[in-house]
Amino acid sequence: MKKVILAVALTLSAAISFGQSNSGTKPILQLVRNATLIIEYGGKKILVDPMLSPKGAIESWAGIQKNPTVDLKLPINEIVKNVDLVLVTHTHDDHFDKAASQILDKSIELLHQPADKEFFEKEGFNNAAVLEDNTLWNDISIHRVEGQHGSGEVLKMMGKTSGFVLKAKNQPTVYIVGDAIWTEDIKKNIKKFDPDYIVVNSGGARIQGYENTAIIMDEAQTMALIGESGKAKVIAVHMDALDHCRTTRSSLSKEAVEFNICKDKLIIPQDGEVIALSL
Repeated sequence: MKKVILAVALTLSAAISFGQSNSGTKPILQLVRNATLIIEYGGKKILVDPMLSPKGAIESWAGIQKNPTVDLKLPINEIVKNVDLVLVTHTHDDHFDKAASQILDKSIELLHQPADKEFFEKEGFNNAAVLEDNTLWNDISIHRVEGQHGSGEVLKMMGKTSGFVLKAKNQPTVYIVGDAIWTEDIKKNIKKFDPDYIVVNSGGARIQGYENTAIIMDEAQTMALIGESGKAKVIAVHMDALDHCRTTRSSLSKEAVEFNICKDKLIIPQDGEVIALSL
């Protein structure tokens, strides 16, 4: 009888120990503000597109008010503490600003698109690397995919932008679309990578003088993406933080209701909100 009790006790102890040792590896995504994300993935902390400026520190892009239009809800030291990797989709100020360049340690590991190589060299980041296609980093497969930041003449002005796909054993596949309008290429990426989560920049941004041309997805394009998203849950960000973004959380929510999109399918987080990611 004592042996049975001892065996049960050891089993319970091992189960408790296993739970404790894995408690920190459960993946989460936290929206900091706009497109800035903290992703805990595969036991690593990944910071995406850091815009760390205080409210009103950057010029207006729509002639309405200076950007960002809201303050950070998290302390900066909490955002950058123990970051293992920074992913940058492109270097517009709302994705990598002067504050981020000044605050982040210049030796931090950073992955970026080929078009931004010279930028990070000038900024003095000595551990920044170009991601051409894909890489295996700490057992996490990171794929870079192209994005189309507008159309026509506006696309030429906006330049190159990228997205990233994260894949790892026992982790959900996460597709970070980046600044992009809805295109067939994004549809192909969804089919290729079969993500569990798609993070989409849904602010419907437009620049002065080209108000009829969206440079990122708006309500209608986000609905189109959801229609082709397969099993993935869609996390919509890049709203209510910049003066040139016309799509708001409220307008996107209303559009989702009209399209009968359930709340489990489309997640619209508030600044600072944490989302648990599951397979």
